[in-house]
Amino acid sequence: MKFWLGAAIVLVGLAAMTSTLKYEYFFFAGYTVLMFVVLATAWNILGGYAGYVNFGTPAFFGLGAYTAAVLYKATAAPLALQIAAAAAMAGLLGFGAGLLTLRLRGIFFAIATIALTVIMETVFINWRYAGGATGLQLLRPPPTAPFESYIKMLFMVMALSAVAAVAVARYIERSWIGRGLRAIRDSEEAAEASGVPTLRLKLFACTVSGALMGVAGAPMPMYLSFIEPPSTFNLNYAIGALASPIIGGTGTWLGPVIGAVLLSSLQQIVTVTISSEINVLLVGVLLVVFIVAAPDGIIGLYRKIFARR
Repeated sequence: MKFWLGAAIVLVGLAAMTSTLKYEYFFFAGYTVLMFVVLATAWNILGGYAGYVNFGTPAFFGLGAYTAAVLYKATAAPLALQIAAAAAMAGLLGFGAGLLTLRLRGIFFAIATIALTVIMETVFINWRYAGGATGLQLLRPPPTAPFESYIKMLFMVMALSAVAAVAVARYIERSWIGRGLRAIRDSEEAAEASGVPTLRLKLFACTVSGALMGVAGAPMPMYLSFIEPPSTFNLNYAIGALASPIIGGTGTWLGPVIGAVLLSSLQQIVTVTISSEINVLLVGVLLVVFIVAAPDGIIGLYRKIFARR
């Protein structure tokens, strides 16, 4: 009950900001922060709960973005339908990739997910209808009332997506599914010997994680009014999605939210004040600091301090 009350308060506050703030850049930057909340939460379902480190975030994100763009080009479908189609396609990719790769472990699984990103980028580079290597230019439709600009509308859409993603992760964490995934993370052999349906749970986690990453990518073509393979399948999405849970705390639904808000906000500030090229350096420094000083992230650090007191 507290979670839903807090989520409602946050959404109402963000909606009020869209009608009072006139500074458009805030919503450009806020959209990116919320997008990484979705990506980090989605990554955590497979990487944090089950312990399978996934570097294939750009594959699912990019497929969601291209699904939305191609659907809009072909049928001028509304944004809600684009997001639903992106979730379905990315979820199917997650299920198929899971069937092929989830029997791998450790570094072999991570390498396989990187290969998946390369394969997806190559497919869309050679698909002329989707713009090929040169990309696809899109014209935004008029914003839907009560929003006065399309960016503000996308900001609220991503806020709703972030709340939905966190709600799904929270439900998984507190259900028997989450307990099974944590058992797999601790010892897959012991979990299987105890009767945990390991393959089914891993496929479920991979499918849900992929679908949520597709949701995060779906509004991106309209956000930029342009889409191209190199930027859409950029490995920086994988780095951000992986770093946020590590900074906030893996294995919890709140950790990725804290990490994504902190990391993405700092990146936006650095981009405006210094240079966007410092972003990757910032991520690397924070990762080293947290891995050495607080390997359980901000959530783990808070628990240690609270336990001592």
